[in-house]
Amino acid sequence: MKVPARTTRPRPPAKTPGLRARAETRLRHLPKNQRRPAGAPDLDLEPRRLLHELQVHHVELEMQNLELQEARDRVETLLEKYTDLYDFAPVGYLSLDETGRILEVNLSGAILLGAARAQLINRRMPAFISPASRPIFLAFLSRVFSGAGKQVCEAILLKEDGSSFWADFHGNSAVSANGPQKWSRVVVSDITALKRAEEAQRRLDALAAANMELRQEIAQRKVVEKSLKNSEQHQRRLLAQSHLMQEKLRQLSRQIISVQEEERREISRELHDVIAQTLTGINVRLAALAKAATINTKDLNRDIARTQKLVEKSVDIVHHFARELRPAVLDDLGLIPALHSFVKIFSKRTGLHIHLQAFAGVEQLDIAKRTVLFRVAQEALTNVARHAKASRVEVNLRKLPDGVSLTVKDDGKSFQVERTLHANAGKRLGLLGMRERIEMVGGNFGVESTPGQGTTVRVEMPFAKLRGATNKVR
Repeated sequence: MKVPARTTRPRPPAKTPGLRARAETRLRHLPKNQRRPAGAPDLDLEPRRLLHELQVHHVELEMQNLELQEARDRVETLLEKYTDLYDFAPVGYLSLDETGRILEVNLSGAILLGAARAQLINRRMPAFISPASRPIFLAFLSRVFSGAGKQVCEAILLKEDGSSFWADFHGNSAVSANGPQKWSRVVVSDITALKRAEEAQRRLDALAAANMELRQEIAQRKVVEKSLKNSEQHQRRLLAQSHLMQEKLRQLSRQIISVQEEERREISRELHDVIAQTLTGINVRLAALAKAATINTKDLNRDIARTQKLVEKSVDIVHHFARELRPAVLDDLGLIPALHSFVKIFSKRTGLHIHLQAFAGVEQLDIAKRTVLFRVAQEALTNVARHAKASRVEVNLRKLPDGVSLTVKDDGKSFQVERTLHANAGKRLGLLGMRERIEMVGGNFGVESTPGQGTTVRVEMPFAKLRGATNKVR
């Protein structure tokens, strides 16, 4: 194999001082007939010495020839091993000059390039590089010949038949021994499998990332699905509650209509039976007075007084109806005076002992809320008088941190609250009407009824910036 750097030739081994001693030792061990030719005459001392020297020199030459033969055999063996290692290495070895011209290539390199070794000599290596990778390879050669040390690059190699593969290049610069010409040693290996493995690994990583995203999305979808199921269940509950509320509203509407009609009948009956009869009586008396005035004036004043009493009675009945429909004192003076007036009249009519306690700040509520509180207290006291058989009732209006509370507590008999609240029958709104009134203005309504302890109607109504001291009204 030719090496661009230098060529060597084996030299004979130098004559060493031990060579003569070994030659003489070998000569002494030779048989006498070999040390002296047969039939040779006896010589004098000097010729014998010269003959001995010639024999020793002959033995030395034989020994040197033997050593040279052994050295040549070792060199050939080593050269054969080196050739095998160089040519049949698992990678390609190339020697390139600064222009990329191929100076030497081993068999593995020729196989990688897909051409015979003899056809590759003096061809430019960049011609076997893919155009896309050629700038990378040229930059690699430039770094190699700049003396920057070992350089590495990866490029796509094109074989002689046009097929391609990924190659890994390792290069070092060198200088020829017989001239200033620079050349480089380049090692080439096929890394297509490695590239495919890397690409497969990238795909696996991308697939793993996609799987992770998919798992996260699945987990999120499960959470969303669970949330949707919970929301669906919640919507179903709300729908059921809505249907229940609609049914309650329909029942309430029917009850309101029924109550309105009943109130109208009562008012109509009262007007017909009381007011109309009283006014008819007044009319009859006025006619009698007109006739009597022309005949006898003695009892005129007495009849006029009786007629005035009938008029006063009619006015009182009208006032009673007005108070029942809506007390004017609620609009003119406020909630506390209206409750005080109602409690006084109601207590006198029913015989119940009613204790009223309130605070002045409640008057800061708007008229709608005050009306609701009045109607709830009115309805609660009416229920006590009708059903509770109580002797004492406490009505309390108290200040809360962010609102006002109304409680109506009696000492009468108890009842089943839930059944009464959900009852459909009844001519009056009762507890259901009170609750609807309170919820209409954003308040809370509750009823507690315990055997032996009576019943408590409790109302809480929001009211910001509530001020005022507690006053007791009896």
